[in-house]
Amino acid sequence: MRILIFLSILSILLSLAVNTSAQSRRVSPNAPTPTAAGADAPLTDLTAQEMFGEANSYAKKKFAEFESKKIPFSDNLFKATIKEQKQLAAKYATALAARTNLKAEDFYYAGMLNWLAENQDNAAEFFQKYIASENPAVEKLQTARSIVVVVAARRKNFDEAEKRLAEYLKTDPIKFTERARMESELAKNYRDEKNYLKAAVHADEAYRGFKTLFQDSTSRARGLDDLLDSGMTAFEIYRDDGKQPEAEKTLEDLRKTAAFVGSTSLYYAAIDENIKYLIATNRKPLGLEMYRAALAQAVKDFPIKELQEDVARRFKKREKHYKLLGELAPELAAIDQWFPGQPRTFAGLRGKVVLLDFWATWCGPCIQAFPSLVEWHQTFQKDGLEILGVTDYQGEAEGFSVDNAAEIEFLKRFRKANRLPYDFVVTKDNKSQLTYGAGAIPTAVLIDRKGMIRYIETGSSASREEEIRREIEKLLAEK
Repeated sequence: MRILIFLSILSILLSLAVNTSAQSRRVSPNAPTPTAAGADAPLTDLTAQEMFGEANSYAKKKFAEFESKKIPFSDNLFKATIKEQKQLAAKYATALAARTNLKAEDFYYAGMLNWLAENQDNAAEFFQKYIASENPAVEKLQTARSIVVVVAARRKNFDEAEKRLAEYLKTDPIKFTERARMESELAKNYRDEKNYLKAAVHADEAYRGFKTLFQDSTSRARGLDDLLDSGMTAFEIYRDDGKQPEAEKTLEDLRKTAAFVGSTSLYYAAIDENIKYLIATNRKPLGLEMYRAALAQAVKDFPIKELQEDVARRFKKREKHYKLLGELAPELAAIDQWFPGQPRTFAGLRGKVVLLDFWATWCGPCIQAFPSLVEWHQTFQKDGLEILGVTDYQGEAEGFSVDNAAEIEFLKRFRKANRLPYDFVVTKDNKSQLTYGAGAIPTAVLIDRKGMIRYIETGSSASREEEIRREIEKLLAEK
């Protein structure tokens, strides 16, 4: 069943291949290459279109083969198969580049192969050649332009990106997916350059586009992700530009959209961000009022009781965090061990930015966050960042029941084995965890130089770690 689900997901991913956010994870064409259905034929016998067809369908065919052979599905199998697909695409792209008689469509398929292999610079180069060729097929031309816009935006080559976007918008067909991706990429990269005026224009277009696309999306989950990402991008641009009314209007529109499409996760995200924004802009009473009102509003917005209860559950788990944000950080309680450094108080750490990482050795997501924690320590300690890994006694180590002394020795070995450079704080009980609303782990808490709590979030993911890094940089910049 799981492999059938992933076949469906994979079909969606492949159909949207030209719109994915390739991040220059370049695949070497010299890596061991898998054998595709027709890849045993000499490369000279394959046309550019055939090469792309083989590479593009590789993963889908492999998963169908796994299903027919009843090979158990696993995340590692999925990742390995996608990696093989990229390697095959990179091999074909290299073979095409070596040919001296490429025609217009060959440039297009060479671009597509490089895009599939996530070699975005090479992809843009071939697509530029296709755009400049005589009488290119208009649909392929539009796709080529859309990818060139994305790559140019990431390179911060805004003149090129805007030029190709204008050409795209003057030509039919205009695909909503391609347009929304281009607008979104331009918005994010203009925001990086603090050009909020242009960023806002593109962010609004991207958000409108993804709202339209959601109605016809073949994947509700993907559609919701795009809605959330584009809506939050628009909000963040207005927020960073100091435009409070526009920022709040965007979040309110996102809430209404969530209610309309019946998504409690999107609904919660919009209101949660609005509450945090009110607190961060010294309007905490309004933020807490919005929290209380959200529970009643959800009853009006969602006629189904189960959805009402889901919204209430999400918000009640956040109540402690809302009350803590903007307040002086409570001192950690019942500290039993602090190593390798000496115990300190938050009062004594004033002038530093403190990151509390509530964690446990058995927590997989906690361990997945270690590389980021180490990188932040190495990068920002000189600027005033102090990381403290906070845990309590679990009564267990390496699968055995242990007393506190043995558990401390295990934690010291664990810290050394994982090369964690920051201090561990071990508490006698879970009082500190409860004080900070860390009922689930990992929970990250950021305390500013004045000792005020500015950030509390639970969970670990690439996007969450990116978010925490941005918050660290922001707080370190405050003097």
